[in-house]
Amino acid sequence: MNILLSEMLLRRDPSQVEGLSRFFKTGPGEYGEGDIFLGIKVPVTRSVVKATWKQLCLKDLEECITNPYHEVRLAASLALVEMFSHSKKDQAFQRECVAFYLSHTDGINNWDLVDLSCYQLLGEWLLDKDRSLLYSLAKDGKTIWEQRIGIVSTMTFIRHGQLDDTFSIADILLHHPHDLIQKAVGWLLRESGKKDEKALTEFLRSRYKTMPRTMLRYAIERFPEDKRQEYLKK
Repeated sequence: MNILLSEMLLRRDPSQVEGLSRFFKTGPGEYGEGDIFLGIKVPVTRSVVKATWKQLCLKDLEECITNPYHEVRLAASLALVEMFSHSKKDQAFQRECVAFYLSHTDGINNWDLVDLSCYQLLGEWLLDKDRSLLYSLAKDGKTIWEQRIGIVSTMTFIRHGQLDDTFSIADILLHHPHDLIQKAVGWLLRESGKKDEKALTEFLRSRYKTMPRTMLRYAIERFPEDKRQEYLKK
């Protein structure tokens, strides 16, 4: 029995389905088109994962990450992060977790699924390794979700004061047409600025006039109001 799946199914709440479907843009032509929900909010999903992850194996996660329900796929992603982060002395298993993640990106197909898993797993794994994988995802990812993984995974590097990869991958995605990529890039640039505002200012100096306005707004969100207006007016 897959305890993660069974526990998630027990917590379905039909009264929440409509609101979640609307929030995650599941209508025709929207980015989450066709996704379906059990009506489970993230804190409940987290509590289920916390109670069950030690009893799971990758085979269980395989069943969940390919499940049609959004929350079940999220639970699988969160459980994978738990298994990975609690296996720091087992590099072989961590490598297996990373391979599993990369081979199931079809199921990591909305911004919350990406943002709540990628940097805690891929970012941590790549801290002391070659990071070309993230550049490839950003440049050649087959979906906007793979491209978003490429930039959001650099959050871990930022938290360790390593900003170069964020700026370089932001350059790859600088003129991306989708607002979910623009927001992600702007967000990561803003986080970089928290560590080194001078470095962010230098990055923006030759780029802010041509980058999408949504991206710019996110990137300069923490600047003083007069400085923000100076960027926006120009």
